[in-house]
Amino acid sequence: MRMVDLIEKKRNGNELSTEEIHFIIKGYTDGSIPDYQISALMMAIYFQGMSVKERADLTMAMVESGDQIDLSAIEGIKVDKHSTGGVGDTTTLVLGPLVAAVGVPVAKMSGRGLGHTGGTIDKLESVNGFHVEIENEEFIKLVNQNKIAIIGQSGNLTPADKKLYALRDVTATVNSIPLIAGSIMSKKIAAGSNAIVLDVKTGAGAFMKSLEDSMELAQAMVDIGNNVGRKTMAVISDMSQPLGLAIGNALEVKEAIDTLKGEGPEDLTELCLTLGSHMVVLAEKAQSLDEARERLQAVIKDGSALETFKLFLRSQGGDDSVVDDPSRLPQAQYKIELEAKEDGYVSEIIADSVGTAAMWLGAGRATKDSEIDLAVGLMLNKKIGDSVTKGESLVTIHSNQEDVQNVKEKLYESIKISQTSVEAPKLIYGEITK
Repeated sequence: MRMVDLIEKKRNGNELSTEEIHFIIKGYTDGSIPDYQISALMMAIYFQGMSVKERADLTMAMVESGDQIDLSAIEGIKVDKHSTGGVGDTTTLVLGPLVAAVGVPVAKMSGRGLGHTGGTIDKLESVNGFHVEIENEEFIKLVNQNKIAIIGQSGNLTPADKKLYALRDVTATVNSIPLIAGSIMSKKIAAGSNAIVLDVKTGAGAFMKSLEDSMELAQAMVDIGNNVGRKTMAVISDMSQPLGLAIGNALEVKEAIDTLKGEGPEDLTELCLTLGSHMVVLAEKAQSLDEARERLQAVIKDGSALETFKLFLRSQGGDDSVVDDPSRLPQAQYKIELEAKEDGYVSEIIADSVGTAAMWLGAGRATKDSEIDLAVGLMLNKKIGDSVTKGESLVTIHSNQEDVQNVKEKLYESIKISQTSVEAPKLIYGEITK
């Protein structure tokens, strides 16, 4: 097999075989196929696309390029959840303990944040003592005991994806649906769960800005998962404005606690109940989505979801007293109000731009080596569709620096006020199950 022939084959729009795709990925991982040939192939894929079979083969070749986590020692159907990222996306912190409380095993592998997208591990490290550096044996024991544990990403999971990801970044092929879908799904499949619920974001704060692209990506990932024997479904949810009210690590932990108490923001609560219901059904802990939702609402009401969160924090070294006393979480030195300059209705909150403002405060990483300030961030006091009067606070800025003029200017650019009333955006645009 010669790489140049395979490049030509894909350039001409023909389908690569399973053996050819495995040859390419193995060769690129071991260094026998150079960057320039893979770059040419990726550009051919960008223009010619890939069939459903090719996408599944590409994903499995990336999975098999490194370690695969064996979760067979965990009892029950393991369901993973993946979000394509966004601003104020606190869903994992809520969903983990919520579905664990109804008996769904959550064996989650999470990463750190980069840019304005917060990482679940960074958020959890706002809790003093909490750590994800646990051995696999301990990880499996905790999931069997508590139904939930979160571990950091393994060093040698999908090495082919890491190499391809870096190359896509510098060859203008980042936005190829087959390559994005393969990248996300290879990590999820290597992480060992039996079923996967995908939360695919759409709008200004999402990776995919248009609904059409978001639906296409969701369908591609669902096809891959189901083709390789993982029960997979996707929910398309809004990220035109931040989810919930909190943006920033400790602030989002407090918001997760409020939501598990039944006192969280309406949009975050609804999305968690929707995603959680699908997780419960896939785990065969309920026959229908309605029954699953009722079970989730019951564990919020009786306090067992909150108790599961405490147990989870405590079992991984965290100070679980923050659940009853969130003032024990990191606190910013200054709270500064962003006042509305006019009366009207909030017509737009540009999510990625608000995320950038939070990152400037220190809530996110501009580069992989940036230090995060766990205490800082933003609390939205208004969402799209809310009425506002001049002088009323739009956002509370939690900062460890007194001068936040640049952040204020960014927020004023990001939040638009209209003189006519505006409807709140739809939260969920659709679901893809097959």
